[in-house]
Amino acid sequence: MSRIAARFAALRTEGRGALIPFLEAYDPDAETSMAILRGMPGAGADLIEIGMPFTDPMADGPTVQAAGLRGLKAGATLARTLAMVRDFRLDDDATPVILMGYLNPIASYGPERFCTDAAAAGVDGLIVVDLPTEEADLLAGHAKAQDLDIIRLVAPTTDAARLPLVLDGSSGFVYYVSITGITGTRSATASSLAAAMPRVRAATGLPIAIGFGIRTPAQAAEAVQVADAVVVASALIDTLSASLDAQGRPAPDTVQRVLDQVRGLADAVRHARVPA
Repeated sequence: MSRIAARFAALRTEGRGALIPFLEAYDPDAETSMAILRGMPGAGADLIEIGMPFTDPMADGPTVQAAGLRGLKAGATLARTLAMVRDFRLDDDATPVILMGYLNPIASYGPERFCTDAAAAGVDGLIVVDLPTEEADLLAGHAKAQDLDIIRLVAPTTDAARLPLVLDGSSGFVYYVSITGITGTRSATASSLAAAMPRVRAATGLPIAIGFGIRTPAQAAEAVQVADAVVVASALIDTLSASLDAQGRPAPDTVQRVLDQVRGLADAVRHARVPA
């Protein structure tokens, strides 16, 4: 059983949802992002999503775009992002790690080589935002050969006819994009999320994670009452960004600020399904 499947199975037994915090590799520098990554499981992260910085992140709003730019300026590459995961695995062999990014850097790296190296580093799943189902064969076979989950994105505009096609070959979990638009710009209502979940569940038996626009502990708790997991990205990056000085350097408490926010989100998620 993969780390992702094992983690969701354990959470089902506990009767609770999962928190999936996001960090951008090398934001604002290698040391700070590595410290945040290492601290996330202890702060309550059930799975971790790592962004692979790219120059043209079409699905990302200003917050994640800025984080990616900081990461690139600090020297982020795919190889160095994989090295972060490899270093993380020296101390943590249980927490699932998902890489999120875009096809262009993977194509440049070489899809087969990338999947081989990602698996060797300890990556569990891939979210490739701009890889449509119709072109998934560029990556899917190589990922499957390395037991990497391909996690597909489903949006409010994905209709019932297209859902089975989008989810064909999907594994790990389904990432439900809660809004139409880019990351970090607005949030979906609890009622719209509750209305969307039955449609997605009818098309898949995989766990469903809700992302895009989840910023507060209250929103995270609402999301895991109808889904299996919640992804929080822009809110954590905003906290990191606010701690940087005018030259973009981290403060002594940058890591602690981000991890404290993860703890608050984790506490809300863990208690979201507890009866009043």
